[in-house]
Amino acid sequence: MEGPQSSTHVPLLLPLLLLLPLGPAWQIAAQRCPQTCICDNSRLHVACRHQNLTEVPNTIPELTQRLDLQGNMLKVIPPAAFQALPYLTHLDLRHCQVELVAEGAFRGLGRLLLLNLGSNRLSSLPQEALDGLGSLRRLELERNMLEELRPGTFGALGALATLNLAHNALVYLPAMAFQGLLRARWLQLSHNALSVLAPEALVGLPALRRLSLNHNELQALPGAALSQAHGLARLELGHNPLTYTGEEDGLALPGLRELTLDHGALQALGPRAFAHCPRLHTLDLRGNQLDTLPALQGPGQLRRLRLQGNPLWCGCQARPLLEWLARARVRSDGACRGPRRLRGEALDALRPSDLRCPGDAAEEEEEELAGTAPRAPPLAPREEDGAATPCPRACVCAAESRHSGCEGRGLQAVPRGFPNGTQLLDLRRNHFPSVPRAAFPGLGHLVSLHLQHCGITELEAGALAGLGRLLYLYLSDNQLSGLSAAALEGAPHLGYLYLERNRFLQVPGAALRALPSLFSLHLQDNAVDHLAPGDLAGVRALRWLYLSGNRITQVSPGALGTARELEKLYLDRNQLREVPTRALEGLPALLELQLSGNPLRALQDGNFRPVGRSLQHLFLNSSDLEQISPGAFSGLELGLQSLHLQKNQLRALPALPNLRQLELIDLSGNPFHCDCQLLPLHRKLLTAHQHSGLLDLSSLLRWLAGLNLRVGATCATPPSARGQRVKAAAAVFRTCPGWAARKTRRTPTFRLGGRRTPIKRRQQEADKVGLGLVGQVPGPQGH
Repeated sequence: MEGPQSSTHVPLLLPLLLLLPLGPAWQIAAQRCPQTCICDNSRLHVACRHQNLTEVPNTIPELTQRLDLQGNMLKVIPPAAFQALPYLTHLDLRHCQVELVAEGAFRGLGRLLLLNLGSNRLSSLPQEALDGLGSLRRLELERNMLEELRPGTFGALGALATLNLAHNALVYLPAMAFQGLLRARWLQLSHNALSVLAPEALVGLPALRRLSLNHNELQALPGAALSQAHGLARLELGHNPLTYTGEEDGLALPGLRELTLDHGALQALGPRAFAHCPRLHTLDLRGNQLDTLPALQGPGQLRRLRLQGNPLWCGCQARPLLEWLARARVRSDGACRGPRRLRGEALDALRPSDLRCPGDAAEEEEEELAGTAPRAPPLAPREEDGAATPCPRACVCAAESRHSGCEGRGLQAVPRGFPNGTQLLDLRRNHFPSVPRAAFPGLGHLVSLHLQHCGITELEAGALAGLGRLLYLYLSDNQLSGLSAAALEGAPHLGYLYLERNRFLQVPGAALRALPSLFSLHLQDNAVDHLAPGDLAGVRALRWLYLSGNRITQVSPGALGTARELEKLYLDRNQLREVPTRALEGLPALLELQLSGNPLRALQDGNFRPVGRSLQHLFLNSSDLEQISPGAFSGLELGLQSLHLQKNQLRALPALPNLRQLELIDLSGNPFHCDCQLLPLHRKLLTAHQHSGLLDLSSLLRWLAGLNLRVGATCATPPSARGQRVKAAAAVFRTCPGWAARKTRRTPTFRLGGRRTPIKRRQQEADKVGLGLVGQVPGPQGH
């Protein structure tokens, strides 16, 4: 088996060898190109995208280096499926409905550098599924359904540098889960459901520099496990329900430079929480519930402290913090929530002398007039050493982490008697049809409450009474059809409400008025059929709204207008027959709009103009689109970064506006008719702007290098162009009016099998930007 160093020379050597005795061999092999594929002779690339293939074609040329099979129906990758293709360096199997990778499926691919199995249906990986991939540098497994990792699964991947397991269903990492990954530098585990990491889960990763664990269910900092990755420089732990971290968590990472703990549930931080991270430079604590912060001891190289979005109380207790920030020369952000005279003041603009302490006459007068709360609310009480911790029978209560749980114990009613300091309570998978009034007495410090899969049909009035610090409420997978404001009134600071997979027929707008701090509302997979004015009247702080998988046929004007801070709106998999343009008015902050999976059929002029100044990501895939008006995307020129139009019924596409910020456009899976009406698209794919004349090759490559190019536009008709990429179908467009006038300024087009010179120079230029004319696999994405 060849090592990674030798395999990286293959893309440069083989094209040169083709000029020698191997040239005729490739030409003969190319004549066997499968009918459903496109074979690019000069670059050794083969693309068989979106052809409904159920198995790997057996006539692919042996010398192929890059093979793109995405969008097929392979379902199973059998043993030795690619043994006839020993020169492969890049293999793309995304969106192939793969459910099983057999043991030895990739044996014989000793030169493979990149394997993309993303967006499939894998729930597990056999222990020897990845055998034979000793040169693999990057493995993409994101957006599958992996629930567990078996030790040894990655043992044969000694050269792997990047492993992407984001957007799966992992809940637990066992010991030695990544054994054998001696060269792995980036491990992506974001957007899973991880709540537990075995202490030795990260053993055997000596080269790991970046670990992404954001958007999981970590309820306590797994310091022992994390400290096994001694070489970590960047650790991402944002969007986890962590409530506290201190030195007792055991985080010891001598090389750590950047740590993100943003948008969690942190209420307190120990002064020595990062005492064993001496090189820490940047600490991100944005969007938590910190009202005070101690002077941190240990990270002597800390220079950046991010505190935006925390309810900081700039009273006497904050003086040590300000003194430390000045003494250690740490730049910070964040603003004061109080007292009243300092409300809104930037933390880094204050001096310690600006903060008044009890006993000052002016301070006492202000407190009396304002009726404010005490400066530093007491932390949750801890049990005295040696004292028994109160806990209901059949439940587990951990005093150190302040977490209590009775998951899956067959309980018929909400138990009582949990420790007063509990911050996370897990009651999932029990059976109590209703949550009674004052169901959680003495739990005023509770931050996260899990009630999923409990058969709940009703929350009685006052059910959440006394939960003044509750931020996360999980009510997914129950039988709820409604909620009352009286049921939610006891949790005024609730920020995240999860109501997926219940029986709601409409958005519980009246109840939401009791939640003025609501940040994210999840109502996916219910039976909501419309959005009416007033449904979101009380949620002025709402940023994310998820309504995917409902039955929505109409979004009335004004239904969304009160949520002026809305950034994400998910309306995919509904029954909308037109873009709700008027309903989008009054959303000046909208960044992401998801409309895929609706029977839209057509886009009209100005459909997205109300959000033109802010919108960055637009999803319109799988929407039965047959027609797009020329002005449909007008207004999006300055901000749109990604446009998803794949898997529609588009036969033509108007000239796109000058979308200056566009980084990704996906047109794959459309039956384009390559005639003169499609000439604007052909030119758009060949030029960055609609200037006269085509760009020369080097300019084209520079433009393409700036895009995450997933264009994928291929011709379905006429028969002479079927299967050709729109970008490469020059023969079809030569007869179009206006083409001849541009002929003298045209550079050589990308012809299949065409002879282009100088080969070596063009190969080197393309390698610099990492592009292939067919089957290009995009680089890793951040999570």
